[in-house]
Amino acid sequence: MNNVTLARATMGTSLGFHIVFAVLGVGLPLLMFVAEGLWLWRRDPGWLELARRWSKAFGILFAVGAVSGTALSFELGLLWPGFMAFSGSIIGLPFSAEGFAFFLEAVFLALYLYGWDRLSPVAHWLTSIPIAVSGAASSLFVVMANAWMNSPAGFHLDAAGKLVSVDPLAAALNPSTATEDPHMLVSAYVVTGFLVAAVYAAGMLRGRTDLHHRRGLALGMAMAAPAIALAGITGDSSARFIYQAQPVKFAAMEGLYQTQRGAPIHLGGIPSDSQHRVLFAIEIPYGLSLLAAFDPNAQVQGLDSYPPDLRPNPVVVHLSFDTMAGLGTLLGLLALGFWILVVRGRRLPLQRRLLWALVVAGPAAAVTMEAGWFVTEFGRQPWIVYGLIRTSQAATSAPALGATFGVFLAIYALLALTSARLLLRLARGARQAGA
Repeated sequence: MNNVTLARATMGTSLGFHIVFAVLGVGLPLLMFVAEGLWLWRRDPGWLELARRWSKAFGILFAVGAVSGTALSFELGLLWPGFMAFSGSIIGLPFSAEGFAFFLEAVFLALYLYGWDRLSPVAHWLTSIPIAVSGAASSLFVVMANAWMNSPAGFHLDAAGKLVSVDPLAAALNPSTATEDPHMLVSAYVVTGFLVAAVYAAGMLRGRTDLHHRRGLALGMAMAAPAIALAGITGDSSARFIYQAQPVKFAAMEGLYQTQRGAPIHLGGIPSDSQHRVLFAIEIPYGLSLLAAFDPNAQVQGLDSYPPDLRPNPVVVHLSFDTMAGLGTLLGLLALGFWILVVRGRRLPLQRRLLWALVVAGPAAAVTMEAGWFVTEFGRQPWIVYGLIRTSQAATSAPALGATFGVFLAIYALLALTSARLLLRLARGARQAGA
């Protein structure tokens, strides 16, 4: 593999690993805040025990996420010097703000973890608020930088293409921020909610239908249900923005080759560059134009409107988009069905088929999120900064990237194994304590 491929593979692996810990760092503090708040309100020790257990798991996740996030910061400079040399002064503001939010989260997490018996109950509960807020803020700041890569703004170039002035605030609040930030934030709550629910559904399948498991499942689904609905709304807004701002990405997402009015939606299928169409797809006439512009006769640009070297890979982008949209729809229907059964029966449904579906929904939510990032990153190619810097221009020319890729793979495998062992040990300890 050449340097560009190796650099992308290394960065992609790192991001794919880190993002799972990042989104749990956004969603889990909110669940801790709610559980401890319910204890203060109801004085039911079961809620307090739930918050304590989640705080221990969060401590492990936070530590692993910090390590993988630090590796990412090194990779930006080592693998993408061309990108950092140009953009460092432009998007330094959101990265600096993310660092501040991270340290704020770390300070209050220390107070939270070690303050159970040292702070008053209300003071301890209040320390969870900065953790939840700074975790969400970290996500927003990082996504601002990614949004800038899709909609570069906040700078001026002279006639020779040299950077002459920078407006960091305009760069951070670029046009893509308004759609990417909300979608990523609610996606974090979707993944956290379904993963938490999956853990407790798995316990119930093993016969542990105690109050602790029922409450954990209920709180997880209480987060997942509204979040998946909001993810659908924000995702729709994001897709319509891409239709206007990045039409070639939009065409790749939908597998549309010819520019046309009344463009159809292709559900499933595999784009074929040789045949300039999507094979084996279910086609809905006028659907794409209607969803993109609220007009069944609106024109949608196709991939053939662009030179081959300016198109993203439609197979990867289309399949990733269909995976995200398809799994997201199924997760939404599952959440809706779950709460309909709760309302009708006035109790948590414990049917084994439903519990199995919830167990599968946890990893499926993570796959949905990863597929969304695939759409964002692969859909921007061949640009690392859309319309400005090609990915091939930004990658390092340093040798031995294959060995670097292998080292990072080993690091992430070790981190994954360590975090899994620690979380399983924590779960076993909790079961023994409960027994």
